[in-house]
Amino acid sequence: MLDATKFYVDGSWIAPISDALRDVQNPSTEEVFAQITLGSAIDVDLAVAAARAAFPVWSKTPKADRIALLGRVVSAYEARSEDLAQAISCEMGAPIALARTDQVSAGLRHLKAAIEVLRDFRFEEPLANETCGHRILREPIGVCALITPWNWPMNQVALKVAPALAAGCTVVLKPSEVAPVSAYIFAEILEEAGIPAGVFNIVNGDGPVVGAHLSRHPDVEMVSFTGSTIAGKTIARNAADTVKRVTLELGGKGANIIFADADDGAVTRGVEHYFRNSGQSCNAPTRMLVERSRYNEAVYEAKQIAGKTRVASSEQEGVHLGPVAMEAQWNKVQNLVQKGIDEGARLVAGGVGK
Repeated sequence: MLDATKFYVDGSWIAPISDALRDVQNPSTEEVFAQITLGSAIDVDLAVAAARAAFPVWSKTPKADRIALLGRVVSAYEARSEDLAQAISCEMGAPIALARTDQVSAGLRHLKAAIEVLRDFRFEEPLANETCGHRILREPIGVCALITPWNWPMNQVALKVAPALAAGCTVVLKPSEVAPVSAYIFAEILEEAGIPAGVFNIVNGDGPVVGAHLSRHPDVEMVSFTGSTIAGKTIARNAADTVKRVTLELGGKGANIIFADADDGAVTRGVEHYFRNSGQSCNAPTRMLVERSRYNEAVYEAKQIAGKTRVASSEQEGVHLGPVAMEAQWNKVQNLVQKGIDEGARLVAGGVGK
């Protein structure tokens, strides 16, 4: 079993103050494959203090130095890509092929994009023209608390961490306690790349303790959260007292609308998109509204695709549907299927318990 119980704070892997442990379960096998520590408020304070102490120097680091560091992160990330893929597949159930080609590569794209944006980004420029003497200054905001979800672990971690570092901010990352192992490896990658002490810190934990303390902490200037609307509201309320900058990406999905003149592959693409990552994506079209003249055809096509979709464990190679990430997610899906049946929906594929 992997021991991932330490936190990365101020440039070192340290033993947490908290002794609360949490098992990380492989949803394909329901076996525990790793263990983390659920941090306390004191653990958060130590990480925030390290980030705050590192900010004055890091925020003034030349842009070329930040680009060089991010370049080393990219190299280290590529070297550990298989480790990341295996971790993601084990922690949240993504089929290993999807973990490699989509999950891990998404994080790499964000790292490279941060470098490209930073190359041409102007932190200082004239307000109107060179002669007026007025300038626009874009400054790093300070310590950023970054709270990420379990469904696309590296996509969200890299999407938040890379721009923060590029801007000159320091970071305290709280990954999802459901999928923390890939973030643990990401911290090792940053350490290998030579991240200065205190610039990046990671504290595992749950939302009510670590997430809440980060969002209300007086020395955190910005909090970025991706997750449920309920949790997002709590974070916004917590952050209000210290007037933090708050960025929220919350739950919610739009319907896939199919009109009569849609091309022949529209329904197929929609259903296949929904099945990707076992439907656990904010952009998964889990509802399809179809114009009446094409309705029966769409139902038939969706049924055929569902019947052809292979389901297998996440470690198996090939294209297939893996498990949902946890028992709570499984129960949520079961309840939604049953609710649809109870409200009069016609079941054409699958069903409760399948």
